[in-house]
Amino acid sequence: ALLLLREREREREKTKTDLEKMMASNASSTTTTMVFRPTVSNSSSVVASSSASSSSSSAAGRRSPIMQNNKFSNNNNEKNRILNRRRREKRITRGNLAVNNAITRPEIDWSKLGFGLTETESMYIAECTIDGQWKVGSIHPYGNISVSPSAAVLNYGQGIFEGMKAFRTPENEIVTFRPDENAKRFAEGAGRMSMPPVPKDIFEDAVKKVISANRDYVPPVGVGSLYIRPLLIGTGAILGLGPAPSYTFLIYVSPVASYFKGGHLSPIDLIVEEDYHRAAPGGTGSTKCVGNYSPVLKVQLQAKKEGFSDVIYLDAKENKYIEEVSSCNFFVVKGKTIATPALEGTILPGITRKSIIELARDKGYTVEERKVGLDEVLSADECFCTGTAVVVVPVGSVTHRGKKTVFCDGKIGATGQMLYDELTGIQQGRLKDTKGWIEHVPKDYHL
Repeated sequence: ALLLLREREREREKTKTDLEKMMASNASSTTTTMVFRPTVSNSSSVVASSSASSSSSSAAGRRSPIMQNNKFSNNNNEKNRILNRRRREKRITRGNLAVNNAITRPEIDWSKLGFGLTETESMYIAECTIDGQWKVGSIHPYGNISVSPSAAVLNYGQGIFEGMKAFRTPENEIVTFRPDENAKRFAEGAGRMSMPPVPKDIFEDAVKKVISANRDYVPPVGVGSLYIRPLLIGTGAILGLGPAPSYTFLIYVSPVASYFKGGHLSPIDLIVEEDYHRAAPGGTGSTKCVGNYSPVLKVQLQAKKEGFSDVIYLDAKENKYIEEVSSCNFFVVKGKTIATPALEGTILPGITRKSIIELARDKGYTVEERKVGLDEVLSADECFCTGTAVVVVPVGSVTHRGKKTVFCDGKIGATGQMLYDELTGIQQGRLKDTKGWIEHVPKDYHL
């Protein structure tokens, strides 16, 4: 213990000295500053622009705003680089004694964890050109990324994302749930958005690496999970409408708890939306693309002002069939029959949805994937929603044209409870995984 304290004190002093030297060097200034950004041509290469502080005034006048502000940017980047270097795992050996000198334990009050962003230690980044030749990426310190103002994702919305989770088991192992299904949906989404798909092996390897690198941010058993957000975005610069010349595959993570206020299994109140639609036939409703989600905010925010948790969207063609809630799939229970809207191109093929259908059939329920009318919803025994973020959440009520229909006295129904227990039991390692859904993440897999 004394050795560890002494070593940490030396590390703090060295960090302080490095930072002081950096600031002194920047103050005296004849340094050359570098900015790395995607080239504005159709090449996929990354170019470096440099400028010495002793350049002539005419050269300075030609600098872009990025270059003019680069001194301040580099100060922050260098500071972060030094601090992150100190935070990385180092093994210090003294004879037979090995001391882990990393700052690995995050200062998180797990009892106050919600569904918000908590910055973690690391993220994963890989890059690719339009020819589809992906390079194996690597783990980087979590932080901001720099893209051209003319990046395709900023101008034309060329981007997709995924939602996944990792869990801590009672044996203190770290596992993730059905990553192969996310890899498949990610590749399908890339094709729909004219982007080179990330190969399955690279995707799954990247997911396991970023989980491993942020292992200490996985909440305790039963408290929450580590939410995983893979992104595929067109970062190459382009002016005319067309596919980006280069792409970035990035994964970041955050510990999370319940998505809706009130905690897991707190029933939600929904309102039926008849004027706006989430998706239309022939569109991108079945793709987890970045442009699908902001449009729902207008209606969702108004619903929340009125006291509702979220909105149910109807089909765009006939305006009478249930499609989705803003970010989750919808299920209706009547006796031993469960119905959910069929996947016909306007509904996201949820992985939690797929899992719940299989679990329900195993329990003897008849599960029908078909059109589900609003009248059927209002006469149901119980309703619930599913999704990676929400897991299985009961619907306490549905309001349509001012009339409120309450299910199960505003409490969770027996079917939703049973399916929630089955799913989370498998995910958290409390129940045996007989389906091969769980992928174990070895400790130090990222090293």
